[in-house]
Amino acid sequence: MSTLLIYGATGYTGRMAAERAKALGLDFVIAGRNRLQLVDLAEQLDVPMRVFAADADADQSLFGIDVLLNFAGPFAQTAEPLMRACLKAGVDYLDITAEINVYRLAEQLGVEAVNAGVMLLPGVGWDVVPTDCLAVHIAQRVQDPQSLNIALQVPGSMSRGSALSVSEIIGAGLLARVDGEIIPTPDAQPRHFDFGEGPVLCFPLSFGDLVTGWHSTGIPNIAMFVHIAGDAFPEGDPSQLPDGPTAQERDAHRARAVAEVTAADGGVARSVIETVNGYSYTPLAAVEAARRVLAGERRTGFETPARLFGGGFAETIVGTTISDF
Repeated sequence: MSTLLIYGATGYTGRMAAERAKALGLDFVIAGRNRLQLVDLAEQLDVPMRVFAADADADQSLFGIDVLLNFAGPFAQTAEPLMRACLKAGVDYLDITAEINVYRLAEQLGVEAVNAGVMLLPGVGWDVVPTDCLAVHIAQRVQDPQSLNIALQVPGSMSRGSALSVSEIIGAGLLARVDGEIIPTPDAQPRHFDFGEGPVLCFPLSFGDLVTGWHSTGIPNIAMFVHIAGDAFPEGDPSQLPDGPTAQERDAHRARAVAEVTAADGGVARSVIETVNGYSYTPLAAVEAARRVLAGERRTGFETPARLFGGGFAETIVGTTISDF
C-alpha cells in the first residue's frame, strides 16, 4: 500500500486533513517539528509520526513515503526545502499554498522533477482547486479565449497561517500575466466583480493562479483580484492570531470566486463557483488529491489540479456548485 506523509499535521488545517485521511482509511504518517504536539495527535489517531524540520536534510526522513502533503506555512519557508527533499527521495510533493512564488519555484523545478520521476503539485486546497477548475470551465465557454480575470471572495476571519501567507503574497508585489509572461503591474487598479449578490470592489493581488491558470488553460493574459469582507483581514501581528475560525464560524461563511473570460471576438463570459468555507474545503480537496495520487493518478514534473484531475475536480467536493452568466 502507498504511504502518505502529512507535514504540518498539528496545525489548524493540517489537523483537519489528518482526521480526514484517517476517516478515509488511508495509510499515512503525520510529521512536523513539534514532538509533543505530534505525539498527542498520533495517539488520538493511532498513526505513526516523524519529527523533522523542513531543511536540507529532510529527504532523510522520507524513507517509505510515496506522497508528501505539506500544510506547514508560510510556504516561502517550507516549500523549497521539502520540494528538493522530495526530488532527492523520489516522493511526489503536494501543498495547499496560495503564495505565487511557490508556484513559480515548482514551475522552475519542473524539468528536474521529470528527470527524478517526481510530481510537484502545489495548491490542492482553496486556493487554487476551485479557481483552477473554474478557469478551465469558463475557458471552454468561448472560442479562442484571450484574457482571464479571477476574483476571490474571502469571508469570515482568517487563520493565523493564512494571514502569514497573505503577507508573503503581498510581498511578491502586484503581478499579472501579459502575453504569456508574468510581469510587475504596480499600477493595477481595483475593479468591481459580482459574486452573485451585486458588484463589490475587488483589489488586485498576486495569487498562484497566475501560474496555474496559464498551464491549465493556455490563456495568455490573466489578472487576479480579491474581495475581503468584514473582519476577514486581521490587523496587528499575524503570529498572535488564533489558530483559525471555529466550525460554527466556518459554516456561517461559504466561499466564492468569479471568473470572467474575454474571447478574441470580444465576447465575454462569466462564471461563479461557490463552495463550503475555504477552511472546510481545503482538507477535503487536499486529502482527495493525495488519495488520487497515491492510487496512481499522477504525471511527473510540475502539474496543476485542473490539468491533472480534470476541470470537474472541484465539484467532486461536497457543496460545490458552478453557475454561468
